[in-house]
Amino acid sequence: MMVWSINLLILSIGLLIVGMIKPGLILFWMETPKRMPIFMVSVVIFMSAAMMFGEANMEKQTETTQEPEIKDTPSVQTTE
Repeated sequence: MMVWSINLLILSIGLLIVGMIKPGLILFWMETPKRMPIFMVSVVIFMSAAMMFGEANMEKQTETTQEPEIKDTPSVQTTE
C-alpha cells in the first residue's frame, strides 16, 4: 500500500502541474477547459494518497512493535 500511495502522490503532482500549464491536455473533451476542476481533482487524489501513506506507515509500525510470542520451553528436570 505504501507504493500505491507514493504513485498516487506522483500522479496528483504531475496532474496538477500539467493541468495548470495546459488544461486542454487533461480536460480534452471540454470546449473551454478551466483550471479549477483540475485543481480539485488533484487535491482529492493528493489527500487520498496522503491518507493511504499514513495508514501504511501505521500498519508498518504496528508490525514492528508487536511482541513476539513466547514459546513454551521445556523445564529442566533434575534427578534426585
